[in-house]
Amino acid sequence: MNQNTKLLASTLLAMGMTTTAIAQDVPASANDDVLKIGLVYTLSGPPAALGEQARDGFVLAAEKIGDIGGMKTEIIVVDDEGKPDLAAEKARELVARDNVDFVVGPIFSNILMAMVQPVTSTGTILISTNAGTSTLAGEACNPNFFTTSYQNDQNHEVMGAYAEKMGYKNVFLMTPNYQAGKDSQAGFKHSYTGATAGEVYTELGQLDFSSELAQIAAFQPDAVFTFMPGGMGVNLVKQYSQAGLSSIPFLSAFTVDETTLPATQDAAVGMLGGANWAPDMDNEANKAFVDAYIAKYDAVPGTYAMQAYDAAQLIDSAVKKLGGDLTDRDALRAAIHEADFDSPRGDFSFGSNNFPIQDFYLVEAVKRDDGFYGTSIKEKIFDDYVDNYASLCKM
Repeated sequence: MNQNTKLLASTLLAMGMTTTAIAQDVPASANDDVLKIGLVYTLSGPPAALGEQARDGFVLAAEKIGDIGGMKTEIIVVDDEGKPDLAAEKARELVARDNVDFVVGPIFSNILMAMVQPVTSTGTILISTNAGTSTLAGEACNPNFFTTSYQNDQNHEVMGAYAEKMGYKNVFLMTPNYQAGKDSQAGFKHSYTGATAGEVYTELGQLDFSSELAQIAAFQPDAVFTFMPGGMGVNLVKQYSQAGLSSIPFLSAFTVDETTLPATQDAAVGMLGGANWAPDMDNEANKAFVDAYIAKYDAVPGTYAMQAYDAAQLIDSAVKKLGGDLTDRDALRAAIHEADFDSPRGDFSFGSNNFPIQDFYLVEAVKRDDGFYGTSIKEKIFDDYVDNYASLCKM
């Protein structure tokens, strides 16, 4: 990263500020030689750890790359505060005022749905590094929208397949009441054919699960499946253990991971999850990424960081292919779709709907040899998996 880029990125990260630019309808790179990237993440409140990991993963890659795409680079960081209306407003500012070439983020699907139209309708590329709603993978797919993460259902399908393999006949499902929560239950049931002891939608941001845990204790299901990211997951795991429910298998996605394990620690060890990657994946790109992240941030990266790291690599590869000229939007989309970079997760390509084709794994929470807590791959569940909505995309 050159000195100008490094100083701007570090200043923005520290102060939560954005830069200003003349508002135009055409991406900035059509008129100057500065590549402008806006990061939109939840950086406050209980889910802040998720956004911080994503932000840090992107910045780590930017520092490794230097000038992204061979261009002087400005990185503008925005906190959406977990509010869809604010996210939409900030996204409009990034495009119209700051004239960014790419918007990267967010964490949550309700935020993504608020941002899509303000960003992509201008021809600006939006790259989600986490949220991947079923609508945008299918009938509402968008040529200006890409994701380096997954379709929301997929990690949950891993757990449904595992429950099916284990012969569970009665599973209690519990997720937040928003699009990703609905996608998660749909994903689990896509690969699980048994009965459900209950299908509960909690309030998004809920931190007290005593009522739901009482239901689980009463129903005594074969297993519990849940999706509770960030602070929700921390509280749920601790309360699950305190409620004496540890004998009931706890299956999850985005609940027991590198963002929550520093807080849950031993209470979560042994719990299982579905993921597209884990820090102990054995390839050179991953070893370099994990070692660099731990050295810089003194923490183990999670999928949020890895997927944002890949977004920076993706932008770099596409802009380099075009020699920094982003005026031909069809050529830019084609260059992005090539995905010519080495992902820490290994196999990575884009499907017809601009969602990844990749492998998925059963992972387990462990205490690592270095003293950190993290997830570890137990077995591969899906190989080169295309999401279930790609066939509905008519791009």
